[in-house]
Amino acid sequence: MALSEESYTMKEAMLYSQRIAQLSKALWKAVEKDWQQWIKPYDLNINEHHILWIAFHLEGASISDVARFGVMHVSTAFNFSKKLEERGYLKFSKRDDDKRNTYVELTDEGANLILLMYDHYYDTEHSILSGSLALRELYGRFPEFLDVMAVIRNIYGEDFIEIFERSFKNFKESIVEEEEKLIVKR
Repeated sequence: MALSEESYTMKEAMLYSQRIAQLSKALWKAVEKDWQQWIKPYDLNINEHHILWIAFHLEGASISDVARFGVMHVSTAFNFSKKLEERGYLKFSKRDDDKRNTYVELTDEGANLILLMYDHYYDTEHSILSGSLALRELYGRFPEFLDVMAVIRNIYGEDFIEIFERSFKNFKESIVEEEEKLIVKR
């Protein structure tokens, strides 16, 4: 279908794209700063932490799964996973029924590191959380980003959303709050 036959104008498309770009960049910079402050004491970068998080919540993830869900190139996922293996946080494996894919699994040390980071989540400032509290007070919940999820589904596909939802379901079920402290069940 030609652009002139679409139900939007070139101007609308340009303004929408630029608005998303600017808002996404601003949001990412805040997320990145919060994330880096949180993981800095553990000598990890964001890719390494994300890989550990994925391995923790998607037990038996392949490098392809890590790349897809971590929104990174397969070689990036592999190279950072290799560094985590060298530090004793991950181990690589092949499956008898799948020799083509390489799988990553947390070592006990890697799982303990993730749990330690969860225990110290509130030791650093989280501007994204702080910036969302007014909406939670107003609506009784944090923003849900349903429109954003729909856009992501259209870009990355249903598999991405399924992995996302499964990992967050596992994450949600693994956390309990007792006496104003988060406890992650293993």
